[in-house]
Amino acid sequence: MEETYLLNVEGVKKKILHGGRGELPKLQDGSKFTFHFQTLKDDFERTVIDDSREAGMPMEIIVGKMFKLEIWETLLSSMRIGEVAEFWCDSIHTGMYALVSRGMRRIAEGRDPLEGQKHRCGMGNMFDYHSTGYDDLDELQRTPQPLIFIMELFRVEDPSAYKRDTWAMNKEEKLAAVPVLHSEGNRLVLRREFAQAAAKYQEAVICLRNLQAKEKPWEDGWLKLENLVTPLVLNYCQCQLELGEYYEVLEHTTELLQKHNDNAKAYFKRAKAHAAVWNEREAREDFQRVAHLDPSMAAAVKKELKQLGERMRKKHVEDRKRYQGLFQSSQGQ
Repeated sequence: MEETYLLNVEGVKKKILHGGRGELPKLQDGSKFTFHFQTLKDDFERTVIDDSREAGMPMEIIVGKMFKLEIWETLLSSMRIGEVAEFWCDSIHTGMYALVSRGMRRIAEGRDPLEGQKHRCGMGNMFDYHSTGYDDLDELQRTPQPLIFIMELFRVEDPSAYKRDTWAMNKEEKLAAVPVLHSEGNRLVLRREFAQAAAKYQEAVICLRNLQAKEKPWEDGWLKLENLVTPLVLNYCQCQLELGEYYEVLEHTTELLQKHNDNAKAYFKRAKAHAAVWNEREAREDFQRVAHLDPSMAAAVKKELKQLGERMRKKHVEDRKRYQGLFQSSQGQ
């Protein structure tokens, strides 16, 4: 089983390290591969670039979904369930690896893999990036080179056998998934399961942002998607307020207000976050902006300002007592 042989693809060699079981899986568009992988340089040290086990999550790709590193679909299609194989791939197949790895690393870090991506095709984006944000990937992007992939195939599932992840959906499927995720988030909020609700809202936002990346900013298609994004971001921020993640709220509401500076609800949530972290001046400014933009919220603003004033007075009293205690303590020494 250790014989090295060529696949029927130029620039690819395969070595089976551990045999699999059964026949080669029957594949169709939408079939899902689940596997672990290591990516190594073809150098004397066999330097490890990525390892999905260290990242703590197996890799999944969908047949026929135009995965940027097309050769991986070919490699996996040659494997049986349970098989471990090593593939050497020439640089003609590895030019997109830096972008693929960048996206996978961002997902492992809990970030949007398309964050910061311009409205361009994959190759266009590769030339636009001055840096991937990772030094080793920048090197691969500048000088594509042969790579070694060690893969262990766990399972292959038919399209009907698994819940489709939103990243694997086409445009229509993503648009259909957004109201479902929105509704699930609302249901979880009613049950006060705020962390789970926030995850649903976030997934819906990422879905829409991925679609927006294919539209020109501020044109009709982009604006229609933005109108769907805004209430989801606000719901996400409300969950973060409930969870005490105030700086998360400040970040997302500020970003939203840079695009929509007349959104009273965004100012209101940002004001509450400012108040929670003792930014009195900023909180008052935002609350006053809310009352100006939406007079129907004036009563709520008045209540929040009263609570803010009481909290700040209590804090000032406590601060004075603490400083007096420190002063007296230093005098007594």
